[in-house]
Amino acid sequence: MGDNNQNNGDGHRGRGGPRGGHGGGGHGRGGRGGPPRSGPMGRGGGGGGGGRGGPRGSGGGSRGGGRGGFQGMNNRDRVLDRLEQIQGPTLELPALEMTEKRFGGRARLYIGNLTPDTTEEQLKELLSQHGEVGEIFYNNEKHFAFAKLATRSEAETAKRELDGKMKNNRALKVRFAPPPGAVKVINLGPWVSNELLHRAFSIFGDIERCVVMVDERGRAKGEGVVEFERKSSGLEAVKRCTESCYFLTSSLRPVIAEMLEEVEDEDGLQEKMLPKRNPDFKVERENGPRFAAPASFEFEYGQKWKSLHEMKKQKIEALEREMKLEEDKLIAQMEYARYEHETEQLRNQLRMREANRDQQKSHWEMKEQEMSNMIREEQERFNDTEQRLKEQMNQQDDNLRQRHEENSLFMQAQELNNMLDQQEARMQGGGGGFDEGPGGFPKDFGPMGGPPMGGSLMGGPPMGGPPMGRGGHGGFNNFGPGGPRGHFMPRGRGGMNRDFGGGPDNKRRRF
Repeated sequence: MGDNNQNNGDGHRGRGGPRGGHGGGGHGRGGRGGPPRSGPMGRGGGGGGGGRGGPRGSGGGSRGGGRGGFQGMNNRDRVLDRLEQIQGPTLELPALEMTEKRFGGRARLYIGNLTPDTTEEQLKELLSQHGEVGEIFYNNEKHFAFAKLATRSEAETAKRELDGKMKNNRALKVRFAPPPGAVKVINLGPWVSNELLHRAFSIFGDIERCVVMVDERGRAKGEGVVEFERKSSGLEAVKRCTESCYFLTSSLRPVIAEMLEEVEDEDGLQEKMLPKRNPDFKVERENGPRFAAPASFEFEYGQKWKSLHEMKKQKIEALEREMKLEEDKLIAQMEYARYEHETEQLRNQLRMREANRDQQKSHWEMKEQEMSNMIREEQERFNDTEQRLKEQMNQQDDNLRQRHEENSLFMQAQELNNMLDQQEARMQGGGGGFDEGPGGFPKDFGPMGGPPMGGSLMGGPPMGGPPMGRGGHGGFNNFGPGGPRGHFMPRGRGGMNRDFGGGPDNKRRRF
């Protein structure tokens, strides 16, 4: 059950482990578990079956020991949530409703010196004669009670009628009870109004009354009273203002809160309230009101009392002046420190912006360098592409030129073929020579088919030139096997070489 204090709750107050304690046995309180894994904001594990940590705490609650569930959202979190809702400028605040709340704290009475046989029903019947009665707290052991009436006026009537009234041979003592959630707030700035004070302290709970104290000229005294409906709200306000610094305006002047125990009693001290059986009462009341005679014993000590009071007054005034100077000094230091703080913040922001600027500059320089590299690479690719295109175009031009030359050569060859065909046709038609000459040569050719005397065929040498080829006669050189190149009339007889007619290989080449 509870033998392991780290993971399971023992019989008393064992602390739960990481998943929450499993609770102690018997009548022990459940263990306070570690960080929950199932509850939303819980603190601890479940309790045992018979203790405060009942079955409800299993699974990791908010307080451990069976009081878990959704109570993890504590008062602090609610305060912060409400504070976020009211933050911002407070230049225009709506007026407060000054209507009195029924059964509020200002209508709460203290009734003392009750007899032991007095019951709550009798007390309620006694109070109901003067107004509508709300909740009553009656302590039978100490014989006193607290009661709330509907309004302040009804409570005043009940106090006036019942205070000092004899009941079972006892005089009742009826007083206004201090509001349970009354908080005194001091160190307020001169620009804090009732509305602003109410708005600022409403984050702690519902407020019945909120007042900023003023002097006879209507100037703020720097203190006020906030009356909460619940005492827990006042305690929370005092705790938060004590542990932290709560500012109401732009001034770095935190408010100071403390519980208010005083009671506003307009009736004062009545004669019937004095303990007349006290011996000091009889001594003090032996002499009545009088003026002291000058230079008398009474006058001398009366002057000493006045001097003491005057010294107290002067010291209080001097202390107030000193405190006022200290406040002004602190305000000046605060403003200077605020200026320095804001200046330092601006410097930090400027440094951050400069660092960010340098970083951005480096980033953009890198970007610019990358873009320059990309542009250069793109330009190089463009130049390479342009060079390849030029080379391709030059190659195409060369191909076109070569094709044109080939076409020209082909046309020349065709023309030569046509000429040769015509010559061959004439040779076949005229005995195998040109122009009806013997051997198929023209008439102006010489004997045996050679060129005429003193001339040459196709620019060849005349008869007096180099000797004919040894291979034969009657044909051209270069066209057959009849002789060396450069000589006229190879060995083909009566005509050309193998390309022209007249030789043994009388076949010409076709182009």
